Amino acid sequence: MNTAQLHKLFLASTGANTDTRKITKGTIFFALAGENFNGNLFAEKAIELGASFAIIDDKDYHKPNNKTILVENVLKTLQDLAKFHRKYLNIPIIALTGSNGKTTSKELICAVIKQKYKAIATQGNLNNHIGVPLTLLSMNKNTEIGIVEMGANHHGEIAALCEIAQPDFGYITNFGKAHLEGFGSLEGVVKAKTELYEYLRKNDKTVFVNADDNIQVEKAKGINTFTFGNKNSGSQVEVDLVEANTFLNLKYNNLEINTNIIGRYNFSNLAAAIAIGTYFEVSPEDIKTGIESYTPGNNRSQIIKLGSNTILMDAYNANPTSMHAALDNFNLIDAKNKVAILGDMFELGEDAKTEHQNIAEFTELLNIDYVLLVGKNFIKTKTEKAKKFETFEDLKVFLEIAHFEDFHILIKGSRGMVLERVLDSI
Repeated sequence: MNTAQLHKLFLASTGANTDTRKITKGTIFFALAGENFNGNLFAEKAIELGASFAIIDDKDYHKPNNKTILVENVLKTLQDLAKFHRKYLNIPIIALTGSNGKTTSKELICAVIKQKYKAIATQGNLNNHIGVPLTLLSMNKNTEIGIVEMGANHHGEIAALCEIAQPDFGYITNFGKAHLEGFGSLEGVVKAKTELYEYLRKNDKTVFVNADDNIQVEKAKGINTFTFGNKNSGSQVEVDLVEANTFLNLKYNNLEINTNIIGRYNFSNLAAAIAIGTYFEVSPEDIKTGIESYTPGNNRSQIIKLGSNTILMDAYNANPTSMHAALDNFNLIDAKNKVAILGDMFELGEDAKTEHQNIAEFTELLNIDYVLLVGKNFIKTKTEKAKKFETFEDLKVFLEIAHFEDFHILIKGSRGMVLERVLDSI
């Protein structure tokens, strides 16, 4: 069966699925295999649960009369189908990547674009070689604009995702010290992320550029650009940061926008959403409505009231750049009592020791009453101010004894630290 034939089956189905726990009647199940699982084992179960067909690549599980379709490689088949479907849709696709703020930016852009168009965006952080195809396959002929988040931790991955999604527009949130284990250095991060720029340049497409980011400006030379930035930046779209204590308030086109977003580091994400909305001719009033309707969730830049404490929950993920930005912002917040609870940053490779020590030393320069560092990397740092804990259980014991009241509390760490557990001990 070729891709065109499979696409006809897909159009008659209720969607694509890779997880039998989420099977709905009429979906096509793609039996993906990984290091620790073999989706072919679940093909028959998927059909029993209501899947119209199961795409498999192991002939031992091929039962033609039981709606299995044998292919050479299930993952490649999924990606080829998504690429074919993207051409079939023939709609503008906005791709975004970056070290920090991808998901927040994507959700803000979608909130703005939806004020005028029927838009579909990446769900959650399904931004890899599987998630991008599934995002494209979630779009249909009613979709007017697609917004696709792209993640990577090795060179070549963004380029490969661009070949599947074939974006017309691109935005890189920033270049930071993320996934250094895979990229090797900040220069490696820049090279990997700008694979998006290279695709757009090669195909004469357009990139949205933050004029306040010198690296973006430099790397976007020779590409069609639409720029945005701070007031008086000379950009095509200028946004003024009015206040950032605690929520960000902006001014755009003589309209004041009161956001539910914390952190000065999110200013560029908000400005990007405004710029992209402007490019697609969303009215300033609707841009304001879209941004003000968005409230962060899933432990990303959330404000949580817990008793007398105000929690700044930013524990979805962390790297040296985002950690530094979060602390810098927390230092500027006008609050009488402050606690920073910081967990280890993962995937830093040989830079882990240096980067954790840098953060520990940076905290000593800040106006924060208590700094609590937790994890196997932070426990090894040298600091005169911070309290250190090797395990979460050790931190938990301290928190239950300390019993903080009337504090602003920043919680920041890599996903693997699961620092949202702290809420049960405050």
